[in-house]
Amino acid sequence: MYATTLTTPDGPFSILVGAEASGAAGGPAQEAVLASGWTTDLDALHALVHPTVRGTVSAEQLDRPSTPDGVLGEAADAVRSYYDGDHGAPGRVPVRQASGPFRTHAWDVLREVNAGERLTYSEYAVRAGRPAAVRAAAGACAMNAAALFVPCHRILRLDGTLGGFRYGLPIKESLLAREATLPR
Repeated sequence: MYATTLTTPDGPFSILVGAEASGAAGGPAQEAVLASGWTTDLDALHALVHPTVRGTVSAEQLDRPSTPDGVLGEAADAVRSYYDGDHGAPGRVPVRQASGPFRTHAWDVLREVNAGERLTYSEYAVRAGRPAAVRAAAGACAMNAAALFVPCHRILRLDGTLGGFRYGLPIKESLLAREATLPR
């Protein structure tokens, strides 16, 4: 597992990248973003990673030197590109999260919500294929470990208010304003 912390206009942004323990179907291990957010607390980010994805890497191993190669470099470049106006850049970086079937699917659906697009939790539940599962859709946002790469900040309450955000409403508001002011 590798980590890096970047300076952004919204504060420090950290990224954790890891690979599957054995690789899919015996092939080479595939790296992906496991967790990310506006924090320097790598232990807190590590705690967000589902145990089946985390593997045997302990929080103490997060101090391994980061490398600009591979997915970590792509992820860091994508964050910089996002802040430079390419709001689709984080969506092009592989992400791996684990949960039950609905939540995992709901995270995939979140990745399809384009910059500048806003959905209510109800609309998000419809897109995820379970119109009555509004609370479950909100739970998928709340449990999202890969902020920005899985853009849960684009989901709002029915009345258009921001709702919650793990990294604070000022950051959510900043992201939405940034995406609204630049061409989509």
